[in-house]
Amino acid sequence: MENIQQLTAELLSSRLLIQATLSQLRKSDPEGFSKVIVKPVELKGALHYQFSYFYGKKVKHDNLLPEEAERRLGVLFADTFRQGLYQTASADYQILISKKNKAAVLKKPATKQTAELAHNRKKQYVLEEGRPVPFLVELGVMSPEGRVLAKKYDKFRQINRFVEMIADVVQHLPTGRTLRIVDFGCGKSYLTFALYYYLKDLQGFDIEITGLDLKEDVIRHCSELAGKLGCDRLHFRVGDIADYSAVEQADMVVTLHACDTATDAALEKAVRWNASVIMSVPCCQHELMPQVKSSVLSPMLEHGIIKERFASLATDAVRARLLEMVGYRTQLVEFIDMEHTPKNVLIRAVKAGSADVALLAREYLEFKRFLHIDPYLERALHDRLAPLLAAAAGEGT
Repeated sequence: MENIQQLTAELLSSRLLIQATLSQLRKSDPEGFSKVIVKPVELKGALHYQFSYFYGKKVKHDNLLPEEAERRLGVLFADTFRQGLYQTASADYQILISKKNKAAVLKKPATKQTAELAHNRKKQYVLEEGRPVPFLVELGVMSPEGRVLAKKYDKFRQINRFVEMIADVVQHLPTGRTLRIVDFGCGKSYLTFALYYYLKDLQGFDIEITGLDLKEDVIRHCSELAGKLGCDRLHFRVGDIADYSAVEQADMVVTLHACDTATDAALEKAVRWNASVIMSVPCCQHELMPQVKSSVLSPMLEHGIIKERFASLATDAVRARLLEMVGYRTQLVEFIDMEHTPKNVLIRAVKAGSADVALLAREYLEFKRFLHIDPYLERALHDRLAPLLAAAAGEGT
């Protein structure tokens, strides 16, 4: 392996590396990354190497200084990968590691000439700028020629971020039948139209989407726009989340900025519908604010603004844990908010296989007791959660 280490050190220290690609796992791991690509990038005037880890359709990035990058590459070759390709302007270097851990480096003609160091180069969006998207034109985000209007660029970015998140979960949706999707609190429906356009027009899914909101004028406008765009499988209705009972089953439930416990009402509906995917951006998490008490945390909780933020985070953590206890795998991810508020956490949940529900329940009970809280969602799903929590409480006695 010494020859690989020497080559890595030489190429990184002399800034010759254009791209490195690591592949051929030593041991398959369905939950881990399958490939790593390394490229030089310039950050704040200094050379870094960006490591892109590929997890199926998802990619995670890590930017390292040259010395850190050299060590990381050494670890990846030693523990994870059997093959690699270093590309420079003068030559390519093919790295092969045998099962007995013997390494060979083959020098080949160059296939790349220059490195792109600009870290903030133009982002490639799912909905591309320069290509007119009918609903974005009608909603005033794009011009008829496909140019994104300057004052709407933040909305354009948010819409694309949402579509990227949908793209990450489509593999969890059922196939071979019509997908039923409900968007609670759809508002002006920028994201509802984006969801319809991506799933139906770009991905070819057979879908029925219903957008629900309390404002009659907003729903009327959205219905007219859907008709104008020919979105015959997209419907809008006036109604309250808690009272909505027009469907008996939904494959995906979306709820963006439903206020306070309206988010919990939507999550309850999703669970009872056995939805395969839940996408929720909570708003105004007031419920736990007056409940949270802890002498240990008093130096933090005695400040109102800190307590409010903590209670919001605790609320979303509780929601994620309760969803896990009833059969979902959850992630709390950053979401670009349209109105530039701090409320930009998205709860993404997909139906998953078995989990250690007993452990989840014990940890939840301990967290609940520590903060002296009684969450709405637990009460709403009492019939599902009570047996799990009772068993966990019994184990703790």
